[in-house]
Amino acid sequence: MKLFFSILLSLVVFTYVTGQTDTLGSKNDSIPGKFFLLQKVKRDGVTLPEVEIKEVTVLARPSVPRRSSLRQYDRLVANIKRVYPYAVIVRNRLEQVNNDLKSLKDDRERRKYIRGVEKDVFGEYEDDMRNMTITQGRLLIKLIDRETLNTSYELIREYRGGLSAVFWQGIARLFGTNLKDEYDAYGDDLLIEMIISEIDAGRL
Repeated sequence: MKLFFSILLSLVVFTYVTGQTDTLGSKNDSIPGKFFLLQKVKRDGVTLPEVEIKEVTVLARPSVPRRSSLRQYDRLVANIKRVYPYAVIVRNRLEQVNNDLKSLKDDRERRKYIRGVEKDVFGEYEDDMRNMTITQGRLLIKLIDRETLNTSYELIREYRGGLSAVFWQGIARLFGTNLKDEYDAYGDDLLIEMIISEIDAGRL
């Protein structure tokens, strides 16, 4: 099962996802630091400066959990801290691969490039993936969907073919995992989203 997750990560990391550049790029500010780009906008004959700000999501803090729930919460926090960085790596690597493949017009060059990326990914992350638990693997699958806006199944089906997707989905289902799992920030995964917000803010 641990080998399955290392293979899954390699499939996702070096996959060429067309049309994702804008979405992935929107994760980061285009201007470093705390600078804001003012634009002149004319409304009703009056020109005023405007600045585009990020969307802000306001979430209520969870109530104080019972001791048993607190242990579960602590385990969830630990698991998220373990796998969340890899989901971000997947997102960033996809963006890098997309940009690099734009300059490669020949299919042979693209295949060669992808094989090189695959080799690098295995060398860098395979041991880490092998040491993940099944619970952490399930969480990683959801967080990949959060970061790339594609499920792991969709990525494999689109860029490795339907047979590969069905094969890996069958393996995943044997171990109680589903490559089609989607991330629901305002539903089942609300607590995960809140924890990630706290991690991003440096409070966890």
